[in-house]
Amino acid sequence: MLVHNTLPDFEMPNEERVHLAAESFRLLADPTRIKILWALLQGESSVACLADLVGAAPTAVSQHLAKLRLAGLVHGRREGTFVYYTAADIHVRNLLDEALHHADQDLPSHRAHHDSRPTASR
Repeated sequence: MLVHNTLPDFEMPNEERVHLAAESFRLLADPTRIKILWALLQGESSVACLADLVGAAPTAVSQHLAKLRLAGLVHGRREGTFVYYTAADIHVRNLLDEALHHADQDLPSHRAHHDSRPTASR
């Protein structure tokens, strides 16, 4: 007997949801895209401003934004010849918050701080 059969609320996501989630993770597996999204979570921004913030060329930022827009992770608003971008929704913030919090746990400075605490307080 399989263990999951005994769990009353056990449920697997359907294939379409799994593939869409995997695609989102694939798109976020780039440091520049994470920086772009984090900046957009602070407010609307143009390509030139984002390029300055993330330390990348405007053409590279535009390519990243195009992919993020196609995935529904950012939205663009045209004003004259400029396009201003924003993060799609609170779910993007939650996803990045969790990923960055998880990364904090792996930082050597974080591990050293926790490893130096007395065993009784852990």
